[in-house]
Amino acid sequence: MSETVVSINQAKIYQGNNLILDDVNFTVQKGEFVYLVGKTGTGKSSLLKTLYGELALQHGTGSVVGFDLKDMDWKKVPFLRRNLGVVFQDFQLLTDRNVHENLRFVLQATGWQDERLIEEKINDVLDKVGLKSKGFKMPFEMSGGEQQRVDIARALLNSPKLILADEPTGNLDPETSDEIMQLLIHIAKDYGTAVIMATHDFIVINRYPSRILKTEGGKVLDSGAL
Repeated sequence: MSETVVSINQAKIYQGNNLILDDVNFTVQKGEFVYLVGKTGTGKSSLLKTLYGELALQHGTGSVVGFDLKDMDWKKVPFLRRNLGVVFQDFQLLTDRNVHENLRFVLQATGWQDERLIEEKINDVLDKVGLKSKGFKMPFEMSGGEQQRVDIARALLNSPKLILADEPTGNLDPETSDEIMQLLIHIAKDYGTAVIMATHDFIVINRYPSRILKTEGGKVLDSGAL
């Protein structure tokens, strides 16, 4: 029995008073890898922001990792985000501390207190992204690809059921993009973590074909529904 991680039905997505996307319907299952594509300004970012609670869902229904988006308020958003991993294009690592301390900061901020468990978790996620020996490094000492791996490790800290990756290969060379893609696909397949990846990179999509959600003309078109 597959587990539904994201379910959006008859949703209207607004940015302020502007209707950006209308009648949005899609589901994402556990361990599924889905691309989110669309030209700039067609609602890709608005859709992502709705999924992680930055934009309120005003019309329709939506649930993400068991949280009701209609019922979301500022008090509940942190709990939603603890069950999500978000990976950014620009890494957003804390530049004044090493990799290990970056990860420790997130765990402590989300309520972890047991030092032994914190250490185990940090070692576990660094191992998953192939950086087990790099915990002592400062972000500026690392390549773009390594920093993106740290960002993915950070997204895995709270064992999320869903990772939202916003242009994770946008600033990387083709070879490094390949490594990051293989890592994200591996996380989906081997750990059962659903991944929704926003991208403009059609070379990546052609090389690693998967289901596509496309924002176009105020709609979300789903290749999986064709």
